[in-house]
Amino acid sequence: MSMTVPAGIDVNVPNAARMYDYYLGGKDNFAADRAAAEAVLAVAPEMRAAAASGRALIERVVNHLVRERGIRQILDLGSGLPAAKNVHEFAQAAHPDARVVYVDYDDVVCTHGRFLLTDPGRARIVHRDFLEPETILQDPEVTGLLDFDQPVAVLMMFLLHLVPDSAHPHDAVAEYRKALAPGSYLAISHAANDARPDYMARISDIYERANTPFTPRDRPSIEAFFGDFVFEAPGLVNIWPHEALPAGVDPELARTGYGGVARKP
Repeated sequence: MSMTVPAGIDVNVPNAARMYDYYLGGKDNFAADRAAAEAVLAVAPEMRAAAASGRALIERVVNHLVRERGIRQILDLGSGLPAAKNVHEFAQAAHPDARVVYVDYDDVVCTHGRFLLTDPGRARIVHRDFLEPETILQDPEVTGLLDFDQPVAVLMMFLLHLVPDSAHPHDAVAEYRKALAPGSYLAISHAANDARPDYMARISDIYERANTPFTPRDRPSIEAFFGDFVFEAPGLVNIWPHEALPAGVDPELARTGYGGVARKP
């Protein structure tokens, strides 16, 4: 079955969310996305495994926040296309009262998200740009479900390396941190370029030629996104929350990114 194309979408321009869907084996992608993704896979054939590992990481993070830290509100920024399991499914399996707002700037993502989300009292998607935190934090669709006077977990999973430095992502993340109540959490996973700079530069070049930003950063730059938030153990690591890599994970794959969860004091 062919993918429905929302009005205004140029199917000839590759899109990072749809490329990620292709890595996961999904069907919500176009020929341009598949061509760009195959170019990346030619350089990094492990990207499919990385995408699957990323979904498992999100599940671990959400379970930790909801089951172990009592979080009942989640703001998922740059949520991407729906996968086999989604944040609201993980969260509500951990506690039925958990509420999730997804935010994405991509029309295709939002169209599919609205089709998927049948209970807007517990999960909804908002068409906004992560780089406009004030607009998002004041959006009635967001504040109608999330109370920012109470702890909220903000997820930025595989988002920030899609934002170039010229867009000042550190400033935007600081605005989100400032707006959160004490006891809130920030979870980030981010591609890194300090362990294998040449390799990541080749991948970045492919994304750039596909008109899709890809900006891996070094560990200090990634850590700076957390500001003065206090890291959950074991801190900012290759595959959170493991101090040592779990069985079956390629060490070279793990060296290409960091993840962490931190709490606002």
